[in-house]
Amino acid sequence: MDDDYQFGTSQTLPLGRDKREDYRLTARARAWIQRETPEPGTCSADRAAEKTVECQIRDISARGLSLASTEAFNLSSLLMAEVSLGHRSERYKLMVEVMWCRQTDEGYQVGIRVQESDETDYLDWIDAVATALADG
Repeated sequence: MDDDYQFGTSQTLPLGRDKREDYRLTARARAWIQRETPEPGTCSADRAAEKTVECQIRDISARGLSLASTEAFNLSSLLMAEVSLGHRSERYKLMVEVMWCRQTDEGYQVGIRVQESDETDYLDWIDAVATALADG
């Protein structure tokens, strides 16, 4: 089931270290990361979609995500993302910062931190993760 969240972490952590302070959930979830932030009023939805990378989420916390990606991301980049938890159709629009990016045999593992921003779904995201942790 897509909402089958679990406490824990993947067997392989980047360089064997985990710096997050929050509990994490593992679940089937997806993130769509915009590689380039469009300039206001100049980018159509089609052009934005061309610059978006769909990623599988490996684990989730209130303040961050670990992703599996086919593309690398630049460290410290601030990017817009949409995140869907499980089979729910709702997507949370978030501002994220790339904390680390490591190449693997399958592509890349990417750690991103969710940034607090008034123009995003940050508070709804925190609420959704808290609810999932309570149900887990």
